[in-house]
Amino acid sequence: MRSGSVPPLADRYSVRQESAPELRIELGRSTAVALVSAQPGDGPADWPRACGKTQLAAYYAEAQWRARSVDLLLWIDASTRAGILAGYTDAAEAVTGSRAASSAESVATSFLRWLSRTERRWLVVLDDLGSGDLLDGLWPAGRSTGQVVITAASRSAVGGLSQLLVLEVGPYSRREAMSYLVARLSADPDQRRGAMDLIEDLRCEPTALGQSTAVIASSRITCEDYRARFARRVPQLSRAGREPRYATAVTWTLAVDRADQMLPGGSTHACLALAALLDGHGIPEAIFSSQAASSYISGDRGSPQQAVEHAQAALQCLEHLGLVSVDRSTASATVRMSGPLQQAVRAATPQDMRDQAGLAAAAALLELWPADAVRACAPLGVRSSAEALRRCTAGLLWGNGCHPLLLRAGQCLDVAMLTGPAVEYWAELAAVSDRVFGPGHPDSMLLVERLIRAFAAAGRTAEALDWSRRAVAEWARAYGGDQSRTLPARVNLGRVLVAAGLAREAIGVLTAAVEDCDRVFGPDHHESRDARDELAGAYLAAGQLEEAIRLYRITLGDRERSTGPLDPGTIAARRELAAAYLADGRTKEAISQFKRALSDSERSLGADHASTLRTRTALAAAYHRAGRMAIAVQMYEEAHDGSARSLGADHEDTLASAVSLGDAYYAVGRLSDAERLYEDAIARSERVLGPGHQITQSARSGLAAISGAES
Repeated sequence: MRSGSVPPLADRYSVRQESAPELRIELGRSTAVALVSAQPGDGPADWPRACGKTQLAAYYAEAQWRARSVDLLLWIDASTRAGILAGYTDAAEAVTGSRAASSAESVATSFLRWLSRTERRWLVVLDDLGSGDLLDGLWPAGRSTGQVVITAASRSAVGGLSQLLVLEVGPYSRREAMSYLVARLSADPDQRRGAMDLIEDLRCEPTALGQSTAVIASSRITCEDYRARFARRVPQLSRAGREPRYATAVTWTLAVDRADQMLPGGSTHACLALAALLDGHGIPEAIFSSQAASSYISGDRGSPQQAVEHAQAALQCLEHLGLVSVDRSTASATVRMSGPLQQAVRAATPQDMRDQAGLAAAAALLELWPADAVRACAPLGVRSSAEALRRCTAGLLWGNGCHPLLLRAGQCLDVAMLTGPAVEYWAELAAVSDRVFGPGHPDSMLLVERLIRAFAAAGRTAEALDWSRRAVAEWARAYGGDQSRTLPARVNLGRVLVAAGLAREAIGVLTAAVEDCDRVFGPDHHESRDARDELAGAYLAAGQLEEAIRLYRITLGDRERSTGPLDPGTIAARRELAAAYLADGRTKEAISQFKRALSDSERSLGADHASTLRTRTALAAAYHRAGRMAIAVQMYEEAHDGSARSLGADHEDTLASAVSLGDAYYAVGRLSDAERLYEDAIARSERVLGPGHQITQSARSGLAAISGAES
């Protein structure tokens, strides 16, 4: 099993026996090693980072895979915590065959627990680790069957990770540099004239040699000719009388010059400027073929198809000259660009051009990322590229309010259940909007609402409640009597109060909100219906069942009249009414409403939709409560089989339905069937959800009851 995208090896890659550690030997000494740069940084463009660490790790990973020395190969972009969590959740999905419905943090914890216990041989590569703090609680430990390889910019980046063997990587040796140069210039031996002197000029830097040989090979000049160009460029790039400390700071500019010769008109510059703003660990190649990006790169020359062809030619030119690499080994090709080069390109690009590239990149990302595919595009590098664009364009995406791309990226974190990163993301955006536009601006209000939801999803109820109260107070001050602006915040406060276990306080807040919604919007407005739904839920949570039933019946009638019986909102309202009937002991009415909700859900959403399956389980529970065990067992079995089929055996809903079916089997005396279900649910739930999860505990309680009955 493989998870994550291993970067392809560079053209003419050769094993560095003299200048780099042999990972196979070093991992025999320690199960975890870190490859770091041997030289200190060089200001904004940290050129020593580009010394081939990722290539060494990729070579080792692929060699282990080809030799069948590992059963699981996991490659993770470790520059951010969100990237690490996403890598673990993707790996967990690959291993289990299903994506768990719990938070990414809990899925990652369960996956790491599995790594620590499995007898399988695994290799985890954490590429470009931004800081050792990012691995807090996320360290992949295991038995002797597991190995960890980290690449990082420096020793300080892996500080605090005491379990690591830190290995430094520097430039090529002279012998390795000459071998590489000869291999790259094999077509015309005459081009190698002056090779040794060029190697000295370039200080054996791997990236510099790659870019220089690409220019030489493509322009039919010699190493001596290139040395002359290099020597002329050095003083042009010198600052305050100081020459560039690293050769790569010079060679990339000569590669750009050659790209402009190969494809005149500025398109290669535009393509490079756009790529420098995105996530260099893996940019979807499709971005460069989007209408927005190709139009910008081509300078609006020709038809849309001609613009795409021009953009593709510019990208291929950059690839040919070693400024980017393109991985076409998968169905969705990705473009990679080194971080130091991205920093250098951004620094050298005029501000107006950088802004144009940034707006084109934002439009291209949105073009590739439709609202109904927030989750689907996340693994393709779209989300990480959106975050990279936000980080390196300062206030560009705030010029006319919060750019839709920023909202889309946050939604992606929410949907992927990356709860910790989502809280940090929305908090940062809310702070920026508050500072730029003020707390009463519509975008600020929206971002605070998203932050509150993120706090709630992360289980940080106290913070969600604090922010909800603050929002109501701030917006009341900002808008005074304009309740159309403040009512949604008041309803949201009521929702959070219920989640915090303060149902009685929520009833007071929501009762007033419902009255004001009816007066301001009208009783049939969706804001009014939503407020009544929340109030009914508060009554239900407080045990005031008659009031809950009364409100649910009103809401159901309103929704049936306005949106029809097959609307998902109507079906949900009917299901809530049925649940309230069941809580009040009115099983006959509950069963009737659940049956209608199930029939409507099957017609509207399909028999195997998650909502339909949950409704079927709820109906089975109602039959169970009524003592009609034969049909209850049948409904539980149908719900469990459908959930396993459509959601996977490890999905949280499937595990919950397994425990419910086990309880029904126990109730009718089918103890061996119940025991089998409980044991399987415990094993799966411990791995996917953790031993402390409610489903795991319920399955354990059921199994203990069987043991007590048998004894």
